[in-house]
Amino acid sequence: MPRYFFHTQIGEDVITDPTGIELRDPDEAWERARATIRAALRSPQEQSRLMTACLVVTDAAGEVVLEFPFSEAVTPPPPEDPTVH
Repeated sequence: MPRYFFHTQIGEDVITDPTGIELRDPDEAWERARATIRAALRSPQEQSRLMTACLVVTDAAGEVVLEFPFSEAVTPPPPEDPTVH
């Protein structure tokens, strides 16, 4: 299985993932990236700064597989029920 590395970029700062994780394919890497971002955003500390961050996923060769902005992992609340009773 391919190994994917999840690097966090916040402005000019990059927190590298030196070990990575073996995943089935880029789709699974996308799912893992979204779960990782959502877990990071659960903590209220630094939350506003993290909204400008991006998770950059690379393969073992260092090629970018995907870039996932933290802001895109946020799920807006469902709309209020428009049904009037």
